[in-house]
Amino acid sequence: MTTTFTIAVTGQSLIKHDIRHVDKPGFRGVREVLGRADLPFTNFESTILGSHGGWPLKGGVFGCSHPVVLDTLQDLGFRALSLSNNHAFDLGPSGILSTLEEVDRRGFLHAGIGRNHTAAGRAAKGAFAGRKVALVAMDGGPGPDFMYAADSINGRPERPGVNRLKLTKVVDVDDEAFGQLRRVRDKVGYTIMDLRNDSQPDDAPDFDSETEISIARAIFRRSGRFGRHVKIDTGDIARHTAAITAAAEQGHLVIAYLHHHHWAPDWYQVPDWVGAVAKSCIDAGAAMFVSHGAPVLQPVEIYRGRPIFYSLGNFIFHVRSEKSPWLAREVWESVIGLCTFGKGGELAGISFHPVVIGGSESATNDILEQRLAPELASDADADRILGRFRDYSATFGTRIDIANGVGLLRL
Repeated sequence: MTTTFTIAVTGQSLIKHDIRHVDKPGFRGVREVLGRADLPFTNFESTILGSHGGWPLKGGVFGCSHPVVLDTLQDLGFRALSLSNNHAFDLGPSGILSTLEEVDRRGFLHAGIGRNHTAAGRAAKGAFAGRKVALVAMDGGPGPDFMYAADSINGRPERPGVNRLKLTKVVDVDDEAFGQLRRVRDKVGYTIMDLRNDSQPDDAPDFDSETEISIARAIFRRSGRFGRHVKIDTGDIARHTAAITAAAEQGHLVIAYLHHHHWAPDWYQVPDWVGAVAKSCIDAGAAMFVSHGAPVLQPVEIYRGRPIFYSLGNFIFHVRSEKSPWLAREVWESVIGLCTFGKGGELAGISFHPVVIGGSESATNDILEQRLAPELASDADADRILGRFRDYSATFGTRIDIANGVGLLRL
């Protein structure tokens, strides 16, 4: 066994094009940084259109990729992929099966989808540079119930799909508003049967009838204030942490992964519930927690000597130009984190390498289709990205020093 082991983590890879032909110094720099790691890891933010076919299950925000993009990721050095995200089911069960077929064909360590519920929730396990590594990947939605994997039960066949961490949106209201909502519910005669009809194909949402009201799947909770809240399904989080603990007890360095779109109104703000999930995973034995969803770089926190990446933003982001929310500069900027662990699995250090998708010239380019490949940032771009990341991370008690265009974690 080597003395140290390094995992590279990046923003999500929403990849639609083969970018191996790109020959720019910044892109070559990205390859060089990833090449320093024993295990480069990313989230494959798509589904494969392959031998099993499939049909689009979304409207405008739909995505699928041809198998060649996996060759691109492999050529960049990636050897581990999370597959649990909001685009994994865009072609339905057929896309799940094609994705599994193609990632297995290339030998990726992968987790987050499966032929059924049991398989989707299983920890992926492998060995790299003499170290045993495991990956547990989950998706928090929001997404339709049918995108999540299901086991065969009572004559109902299994469903290929995504590994779920069930989350429920709860709207906090004061006593007056709660009373008004209850009167509305009673006046229109909204019943438990209506809730079950709203919730097809699954059962009605779980809620406390004394303090919560559910109308059309929305849950309103009586509180002293107005606000939004996310309820974590206790059974799902227990299932995921059990998988983490089992893998850790077998001597694996465990990566816990979560994808979600339950963002705060300010994309840079980290919702409290995400921290609770992250810390539960680390308490269960995970060596690190990595998340994507919010399309910007969020802070890193060190908890019990282990890193929590609340959102690494984007690494490859092949979207169309008419999607105007993606024009913000911060959507195209992130870091590669080189996380080094000691012989006993303890965190030894992290270096942060800033990247700009499309290079520095992309800041003045509104043609998003031309922003193909991530490039190492330098000079003012590097200082801006790292400075923002340092300042946000400091609010979580994390100290990052910046020198020569690289951020260094101060343990």
